[in-house]
Amino acid sequence: MGYGNYSQAAHDALLKGRTNIPVQQVFKQSQCHPLMNPHGVKLRESRDGSDHPQSISIVFALDVTGSMGDIPKLLATKQLPVFMKVLMGCAIPDPQLMFMAVGDAYSDSSPLQVGQFESTAELMDQWLTWSYLEGGGGGSGEESYELGMYFLAAHTEMDCMVKRKKRGYLFMTGDEFPYAVLPKNVIESVIGDRLDEDLKVEEIVAELQKSYNPFFIIPDYARANRCERRWRDLLGDNVLVMDAPEDVCFVAAGVMLLSEGRVKNMDEVVKFLSDAGMTKERTPKVVATLKPYAEVVLNLR
Repeated sequence: MGYGNYSQAAHDALLKGRTNIPVQQVFKQSQCHPLMNPHGVKLRESRDGSDHPQSISIVFALDVTGSMGDIPKLLATKQLPVFMKVLMGCAIPDPQLMFMAVGDAYSDSSPLQVGQFESTAELMDQWLTWSYLEGGGGGSGEESYELGMYFLAAHTEMDCMVKRKKRGYLFMTGDEFPYAVLPKNVIESVIGDRLDEDLKVEEIVAELQKSYNPFFIIPDYARANRCERRWRDLLGDNVLVMDAPEDVCFVAAGVMLLSEGRVKNMDEVVKFLSDAGMTKERTPKVVATLKPYAEVVLNLR
């Protein structure tokens, strides 16, 4: 997938008037949309085309359990065009976005939902708003993030990787631990794959990192207190702790600027993000979130 061109004007028009309406009018699904059911899916593909010869694959995997509903709504009502504006403004012209929704395999009816990689505003918005915000989750302090990571590692194929050996990006939002082990029966039940044995989350992350640069985004410092350490054990410096959920697209866009070598310092990051709409009030908060990762990336160059 991934055909067509992105239009900022079209994206802004789609979101016009959504900000103050109930979330149920934006996300209307009352169960998993049939086209987002991962069971039996062979591949989700991100391909080059005449409109976008240098495609770069980006996945937003959104925790849609009860405590995490703010970020999907923010993306669908005002934030996603901001992310795209930064990318287009800094010469990353061919982004292809896919949305996933992650819940809990032990308590939710739809623990994993998977869209397609898309290049147009209309189709990005379609898959995002087709997500079922189940609002469930378990009480164990864990969610099935590793199930989403397994799907990406085993069931996506991207031309940026196949043709150019360039990994895609995963931005996963959440506020809990992953499960330590992904049982083979859960994989078969949700995705349809039959494995010989259960998988440790460390094994899944290692396989995922062959084709993706994965980031875990925690909504605020209070929730980071309970899960940041575990995610840093898994992903190292690719854990981003925000001040508030409203910073999500500025943070993700800042990561792209840094990782793609489009900036030399944090002042340049701030310039790009401010041009896309980041306010002076939010600037120090976003900078604080990005600074640890920026120090690592800029020092490596």
